[in-house]
Amino acid sequence: MQQQQQQQSPIDDRYTEARSFSQDDFVVNPSISTNSYSSNSDVKAKVDLLKTISFKHIRSKSKTESETKSIALDYHDLEEQAQKKKERKKSLSDEGKREELLKEYKSKSTDRDYYSLDELVEEEIYIVKQKRGYLAYAFSIVQTIILIIMMCQCSIAPLEINPMIGPAPDVLDYWGGKNALKILKDNEDWRLLTPIFLHAGVIHLFCNVSVQVDILEFFEREWGSFIWLFIYITSAIGSSIFSCCMKPDNISVGSSGAVMGLFGGKLGEIFCRQCESRKTRQAKIAAEVRQEQFGAVSCSVIVVLLFSFVPYVDWAAHVGGLIAGFCSAFLCFAPMIKTKIYALFWFLVGIVLNVVLYAVTVKYMYTEVEPDNNLKDVCAYYQQYFQDYECQCQLE
Repeated sequence: MQQQQQQQSPIDDRYTEARSFSQDDFVVNPSISTNSYSSNSDVKAKVDLLKTISFKHIRSKSKTESETKSIALDYHDLEEQAQKKKERKKSLSDEGKREELLKEYKSKSTDRDYYSLDELVEEEIYIVKQKRGYLAYAFSIVQTIILIIMMCQCSIAPLEINPMIGPAPDVLDYWGGKNALKILKDNEDWRLLTPIFLHAGVIHLFCNVSVQVDILEFFEREWGSFIWLFIYITSAIGSSIFSCCMKPDNISVGSSGAVMGLFGGKLGEIFCRQCESRKTRQAKIAAEVRQEQFGAVSCSVIVVLLFSFVPYVDWAAHVGGLIAGFCSAFLCFAPMIKTKIYALFWFLVGIVLNVVLYAVTVKYMYTEVEPDNNLKDVCAYYQQYFQDYECQCQLE
């Protein structure tokens, strides 16, 4: 045994078997690093070294399925490369011992080998649906451009009028801010959606965009752009409806309601996917990530809600967006549950929640809400609150 360890290992390069794989089952058989090893214990040491990616790095180094496959191929050569290496080793004097060690090495393999992708990669990496949150960046860019155009065309209002460092409040109405009177009396229903593209000023924009390109961008990578957009839009509409019900005499703008809706969507996902099986490593990792996200999202929601009751902030839009996003999440994530009975149950719960939410709020908005008639003329409306207020930028 001692003599064997002193010799160069007969398997001093990679030997790989690549099984066929599908999107849902990708497994690559054992391989040995290009460096030489004196015993099989060194092989395990190499694999253990590759496992040093701790869970705290999973979220920052999450990978898509295609990237995960690429990682696997980085660790494992294809059989053609292994064959070439085998041919270069024909000059080894002890071919019998080489084959014996190779058999011993392969004997470690099981249906899900210790050195397989499931152990080597899936245990380490949290698999997400896409590499970038493209819509999160796109919305942030559009919102920034619109604010710049508004400020260039209509100048910046004094801080006593707009402490957010932005245009005068009447400009926000001209550009499509939430105006309950015009929504209900003039049938400008598009104002339920357009406020997400507008912001009161630089400070307001910075707060929302910083969240969108950080936390919410990662949500898009997890969910995919379609689900992210669905929750974002439904939350925006839900927040505007709730704001019309609770604060009908305010003109409000901002993507805060949609941002809160995505937080609500994450809480809804965590809630309805608690029943999922955690037998696979990736399922366990996903559950652990969602558990950590629950704490972070809950804290974020509490902080936002606490600041929702300061002047110039529409608390109703925040609350409405949060509720709408939570309800929408059941429609999006229930079909992902593999147990059909649970998937059907939570999907039906989602339908009931959304029907009740929009039926109650929309009916209340159109039957009970009576906005201030001065909202028809925004100049007259704001002249009630600010002395010598003048509208200097009306769009034709």
